[in-house]
Amino acid sequence: TECFIYVILSTNSYYRGADIMIEGKGHEIIRRVMHELNRIDGVYYFYSKKSGINENMLTVLYALDDGNAHSQKDICEEWLIPKTTISSVIRGLENDGYVSLMSAEHTKEKTIVLTKKGKAFVSEILKDIYKAERTAMDAALEKYPDFVDAITEFTERLSGEFDKLI
Repeated sequence: TECFIYVILSTNSYYRGADIMIEGKGHEIIRRVMHELNRIDGVYYFYSKKSGINENMLTVLYALDDGNAHSQKDICEEWLIPKTTISSVIRGLENDGYVSLMSAEHTKEKTIVLTKKGKAFVSEILKDIYKAERTAMDAALEKYPDFVDAITEFTERLSGEFDKLI
């Protein structure tokens, strides 16, 4: 059985045509993918430090900037951050006047809404991130057009395999 990561990386000339099995080199490929994903997390972590904000706050601001309504529960589930952490971040953002909590219909959950001040703050914090992301993604997609589809497929399959384990 071929390692699925082989499919993701098959566009890379280093791996193209290799007979990669789960044993041996397949594990090295998975470790490499995990390492690169960790490096991506690190990029955002160090940027948040440089910007003088907490990494969890950066994640919440990023989540809120998609134009959709969010509850604390939504952000916890989508971004895999503990509810107590999200609650602390939201409380701080609310105290600073960046968000308001609005009652939602038919639920106890409150919707988190960026205030005008919050939108300006988010725009300032995220503008450089968005520019860096666009530049990096454009270059990656030019070289590997199916990159996003492949990583999405891998994520779904890996999640399914782990669901079987837990």
